[in-house]
Amino acid sequence: MCTALIAFLFAATHHPGRSAKSVQSAVRSAQDKVGLHVSGRNIIEANGNSFVMRGVSHGYAWHKHQSRAFADLKKLGANAVRVVLTADVGAGEVADVISTCKQNRLICVLEYHDTTGYGDSGGGSSTLDQAADYWAGLKDVLAGQEDFVVVNIGNEPYGNSDASGWAGETSAAIRKLRDTGLRHLIMVDGPNWGQDWSGIMRTNAPSVFNSDPRRNTVFSVHMYGVYGTAAKVTDYYDAFQSIGLPLVVGEFGWKHSDGDVAAEAIINEAQSRGIGYLGWSWSGNSGGVEYLDLADRFDPDRLTSWGRRLFHGANGIAETSKEATVYGDPRPRS
Repeated sequence: MCTALIAFLFAATHHPGRSAKSVQSAVRSAQDKVGLHVSGRNIIEANGNSFVMRGVSHGYAWHKHQSRAFADLKKLGANAVRVVLTADVGAGEVADVISTCKQNRLICVLEYHDTTGYGDSGGGSSTLDQAADYWAGLKDVLAGQEDFVVVNIGNEPYGNSDASGWAGETSAAIRKLRDTGLRHLIMVDGPNWGQDWSGIMRTNAPSVFNSDPRRNTVFSVHMYGVYGTAAKVTDYYDAFQSIGLPLVVGEFGWKHSDGDVAAEAIINEAQSRGIGYLGWSWSGNSGGVEYLDLADRFDPDRLTSWGRRLFHGANGIAETSKEATVYGDPRPRS
């Protein structure tokens, strides 16, 4: 019996005010948790162990020939990889990506990239509803992979011009995925090119979380120039801590075109609070943001200064990453 179910049963049967109906409801809720799932502010594996993401994004859709990237990231200590997908990446390729992640003992965060900056000039061309349709088309590939796969519905799904529809459309996309039968942990990105400077995700996170019939959604903020001071980083972390919902830093860099980034605070505070982080990105950046490459030309032996900091610095990936127990000892950690 999994740790989560034991906890539910104990709480349900040792509380004098609980009715038989509430006990049955608690048992059903515990049994309903499959694979990676949310418990309070934490991501939990099926066996009850906490899983804290320590990894990076890899632009698979643009660099499909870089087949060694997954193995290289594992050797550098990552326990997760966020994989860029676009509309032209079909079910067969996604199945191969999942298989490669599993072969390299990585948790696979699959993200649909065509929503990026929707609504802004030069932004993405897909809505969150269209992103949900993409995932629905992959339901046969995703089924049974709940222990290994996180579904990141849409990358940075709104730009800066008007993000007022974020909460409603995110909730609708989540429900569409659940209606197709997907039981996976869902990750949702904030608006404003992921940085949520407007606070829309922070404010509406409880209603979006409760719109998920499985209550299995984690919130992802991207931290670039908006988070140029430690105070801005900790303020955002504090907000999610106070509402008791799970947060990950789904992307961040050490600097960006919109200003300096408080990367030290992002990393150190994430470690102290048990918050996952996924750096951007392994290699192959272009258009003037090549400084965000963690490795020079995909070579793990030629890490950039950003790569050396993220992988080998204090509270970095190598020092703090713990492999998902689904790949090893299934017993809960004490």
